[in-house]
Amino acid sequence: MIDRYSRQILFDGIGKEGQKMLANSFVVIIGCGGLGTIIAATLARAGIGKVRIVDRDFIEYHNLQRQVLFDEDDIENQLPKAVAAQQHLSKVNSSIEIEGIVADVNYSNIEGLVHGADLILDGLDNLETRYLINDASLKHKIPWIYGAAISSCGMTMNVIPGQTPCFQCLYQRIPGGEMLLTCDTAGVIGPIPFIIGSLQSAEALKILVGAENINLDLVVIDVWEGEFNRFKISPRQDCPACQGKFEFLEARFGTRTTSLCGENAVQVLNPEAKEISLERLATQLGPVGEVSYNEFMLRFRVDDYEMVVFPDGRAIIKNTDDESLARGLYAKYIGT
Repeated sequence: MIDRYSRQILFDGIGKEGQKMLANSFVVIIGCGGLGTIIAATLARAGIGKVRIVDRDFIEYHNLQRQVLFDEDDIENQLPKAVAAQQHLSKVNSSIEIEGIVADVNYSNIEGLVHGADLILDGLDNLETRYLINDASLKHKIPWIYGAAISSCGMTMNVIPGQTPCFQCLYQRIPGGEMLLTCDTAGVIGPIPFIIGSLQSAEALKILVGAENINLDLVVIDVWEGEFNRFKISPRQDCPACQGKFEFLEARFGTRTTSLCGENAVQVLNPEAKEISLERLATQLGPVGEVSYNEFMLRFRVDDYEMVVFPDGRAIIKNTDDESLARGLYAKYIGT
């Protein structure tokens, strides 16, 4: 089976010893969209011993423009992204462990999801969860690689606890909504997640084999304008995370809502909710709307809205960006 990695082993930066280190490594990829699919595909093919992929979402046709692990059959089969990623990558490399977990990453589960990992990789499209990753990284001394892609631009930075500035040194607080570009307003072209995800994957290999030349800067790229820039980021003396105050991990929320990038949809999450029976919920909702379900999720259409419900009680309310309305629909049909 070593022939699988023969070209990689010939590369001086990895070699036989480096390949053994990769085989003994465990990485967690949080988010399996444009960035996450590139990272997952690259690292699975590179022979990382265990790859855990965590994503909350299901696959839609507009994802296929840039999310390389998925196809139209996955949409027809109503597969969540994490499940489809696991199925596809298991066919690519059956010699490693690939685990797809369908979950929303939040303060109540992130530490369990990254426990024992050698590295965390960011495939997300929202800042709040990155602050959670940053807290968990610093608390448990697990390196992580930040990555973001929107429009034709992207950026990436390594966070090595105790050695580099952290994410909260870069972004002291979550910017107001008026300061952020989203898929809804700016779109995204396929090349930028390919490039940023590939840079993240390269840094992952370097970190896992103990290379000395890891990137210590914030790298910012605009593929449309042909711009490539590096910025030195300095540690912030008043950074709470660097001082061991993990504000995002310590937060406690009730039912939470999040507008989903580019989807005219709102996710509703109740961290206190216990696992629900989709079969029972389908029976309950059948008289009031159109229902279909499998073991992974339930789809419910009522009036002008579609609800996608997961076994952990999380739901995505489609055809609205009104978080208050989404919360009301959730309470009405699923309960609080």
